[in-house]
Amino acid sequence: MFWGTSATVIALDLITKLLAERYLVPRYVPHRIIGDFVRFTLAYNPGAAFSMSLGPYSRFIFGTFAVIALVVLWRLYRLSGPAQRAGDRLRILALGLAWGGAAGNLLDRVRSPLGVVDFIDVGLSSWRFWTFNVADSAVTVGAVMLAWSLSREERQERHAREAAHAPVVREGDATPGAPGPET
Repeated sequence: MFWGTSATVIALDLITKLLAERYLVPRYVPHRIIGDFVRFTLAYNPGAAFSMSLGPYSRFIFGTFAVIALVVLWRLYRLSGPAQRAGDRLRILALGLAWGGAAGNLLDRVRSPLGVVDFIDVGLSSWRFWTFNVADSAVTVGAVMLAWSLSREERQERHAREAAHAPVVREGDATPGAPGPET
């Protein structure tokens, strides 16, 4: 599931970016998809998320961060053994989405000297969200799903610890905390 999800995200990301570069020209001209709410607008982002830039070295620095993220996500996948992978498909899906998105943007950073192709433009009137792409969406959704999966696992472990330390009450025993038999 991890590799299939990652490959699907990479393929969808690359195809949509190539289509954007071919059909959404010239740059920065919005093409309405759902009124003014969803538009496709070709833009190149030489920086990182939300157009963060570190000057002329942005491409190298953010490329390095992407490689580190790919290694960390792959290690998280490998650390979840086969039994856990079978039991927590949500986590594996989340890791695959995040890995595929990070890989898609890294490939784009290597492929294009102009930067990562962004084209999905969402907003209302003059208020616009940052322009993004399929890889960005996959990373975001994957991160949210991973956080939820880890939170769920932590809750389950806490409940298991509490249950292990709870007093055992047998039939006929006095209820814990209740007064004993009268004499």
